[in-house]
Amino acid sequence: MATYNKRGYKTPKEKEVKEVVTEEQQVIIDEKDSTTAGVFSKLDETASRTEDWVAKNQKIIIGLVAGIAVATIGYLAYQKFIATPKQEEAASEMFVAQQNFEKAVNGVSSDSLFKLSLNGSEGKFGFIKIADEYSGTDAGNLANYYAGIAYLNTGKFDEAIKYLGEFKSEDVILSALAKGATGDAYSQKNQQKEALDFYVKAAESNKNDFTTPRFLLKAGKTALALGQKEDALKYFNDIKDNYDSTPEAASVDALIGLAQ
Repeated sequence: MATYNKRGYKTPKEKEVKEVVTEEQQVIIDEKDSTTAGVFSKLDETASRTEDWVAKNQKIIIGLVAGIAVATIGYLAYQKFIATPKQEEAASEMFVAQQNFEKAVNGVSSDSLFKLSLNGSEGKFGFIKIADEYSGTDAGNLANYYAGIAYLNTGKFDEAIKYLGEFKSEDVILSALAKGATGDAYSQKNQQKEALDFYVKAAESNKNDFTTPRFLLKAGKTALALGQKEDALKYFNDIKDNYDSTPEAASVDALIGLAQ
């Protein structure tokens, strides 16, 4: 069936939908745009200031970078071309001195061999020269220890104290032995208070079955000689309680009796 429109009839148009933005929404949008713009503006300002600072201080920055590079290269070069060869040279120089020292310790012409180890022989330096010429190397440091022990064994107690004081080591045994030997030097000088201080330091520097009871025993005897019986008893009891299987423990009971 045909459908006819009446005259003058118009097909209704779809309603136009307009998005209405309220004033409140407009304010929010404006604020977001403003905040974002502000952030970018600040970033631009910061970047600009940074660029200006870099431009103004470019010479300083380049100088610092160059300085760090030179220092690094210098350190590596020093290690490769100076420190390592110097250490090897010092070790080579010390070989003869060590041999003389070991023979002296074993009782073969002790005094003369200790002196040779100190002063040098066969065209090689002794410990004194090595400690001086190669200070800063491991060999030079170790030469201080050897020199101190050699002087102690030849009755030069002040020199022994000096060289043993120069010796520094992370080896706990050698470090304890150096402190204990310093105590021996003071004891030989009849400076018992100083000797006791170093014996205690030696005993406490590292707890082990070798050096600890050895220097506890010396500390106890020295304290006993100074009339410090309470301290002496403490050192002797430490040996009895904690180091009973060591040689020092064999005679400690009698000493405990004297300290009581």
